[in-house]
Amino acid sequence: MTSVTQTNNTTRSIELIHKLTSLWSTFSYHLSNFSKLGSQSKSEKMAGVVDFPSKEYGYVALVLTLYCFLNFWMSAKVGLARKKYKVFYPTLYATEAENKDAKLFNCVQRGHQNSLELMPIFFMLMIVGGMKHPIICASLGFFYIITRYFYFTGYATGDPQKRLTIGKYGFLAIFGLIGCTISFGVHLLIA
Repeated sequence: MTSVTQTNNTTRSIELIHKLTSLWSTFSYHLSNFSKLGSQSKSEKMAGVVDFPSKEYGYVALVLTLYCFLNFWMSAKVGLARKKYKVFYPTLYATEAENKDAKLFNCVQRGHQNSLELMPIFFMLMIVGGMKHPIICASLGFFYIITRYFYFTGYATGDPQKRLTIGKYGFLAIFGLIGCTISFGVHLLIA
């Protein structure tokens, strides 16, 4: 190895160290500013809109985690229904021409699939609306989870109408979450 090559490698290494040091300094600066959010003065808080995250936002996080567990449980129920009704992967829905229990399996599958279809909406409304109204959103979210449980268990009976007995009230929670999210957005715009 020539001394010119060694010099070039050393120069590149020093340049890389300088870039990494500069990046770390920038990151540390922003991190220290983020950690000061809770200790702002009244005038500093008025410049911003929301003191986030509040202690109560923990309830939002717990409710979202609870929904994940509900989803895992529904997934397991679909897996058990696959074995019971002999509907193997990658088939998403059974056909009555191929399986006499197609309707029973499809009801279990649809109950879970519908929950998956609404999950992004629910999560987005909980996360965003919960920034301003964490207790209200956590309460609505918990109510929504209860209705989703009954929606799924009703659907899984094989009679699709049973999903609506209690499950239909889940949209009340969604509309409440929409209201909280709109309130947060309006608050940001007028503050």
